[in-house]
Amino acid sequence: MRVSVVIPTYDEASSIARVLDEIPATLVAEVLVVDAGSTDGTRACLAGLAAANDPDTVVFLDGDYSDRPRELGRLIEPIREGRADVVLGSRLAGGLAPGAMPWHAVFGNRLAATLIRWLYGVSLTDLGPFRAVRRDVLRAVDLREMTYGWAVELVTRGAMHGYRVMEVPVSYHPRLGISKISGTLRGSIGAAWCILTGIVKNRLRPAEPGPAA
Repeated sequence: MRVSVVIPTYDEASSIARVLDEIPATLVAEVLVVDAGSTDGTRACLAGLAAANDPDTVVFLDGDYSDRPRELGRLIEPIREGRADVVLGSRLAGGLAPGAMPWHAVFGNRLAATLIRWLYGVSLTDLGPFRAVRRDVLRAVDLREMTYGWAVELVTRGAMHGYRVMEVPVSYHPRLGISKISGTLRGSIGAAWCILTGIVKNRLRPAEPGPAA
């Protein structure tokens, strides 16, 4: 299985070297570091995806070293074994290091995960940025969201197309540098609004069922 890693960065000079050093070379064919140019990193993720050299699976990983790249194998294993099509790393299931995530970010993630379970039947605890996705699934779900809601769109549209979405526990640590989104209450509220409205909006958008394998 050919795996490409896409890392959106936004003023991550203090951390990107450590992130790159920890990526397991035996599991990954290529690493694409993309300048985000904005705090949500959406366009960087999509640009990295477009530049990827024909991968079977794409892993998205933030460049701030809050997730540990050495845990990448946990995310791709269910895809490699044919048990999942989309795999999210759950920070809340894996354990938060002290100071890694403020209370309002924890609350917002739990609320979003609850809504997804109610509306889409997908059992999640978190919507973290560390995720692995089959490349053909990314093509099929037709992502359109250009802000914080793109990650939610991936999960919800994937579920509506009949793809298997699951999560695995990952550790989560304080980022190196100052958080640009969830570290402030204002940033969390803005991101939460995009995410929660996206969950409802995507439910109203029709989708043809896709293959689950």
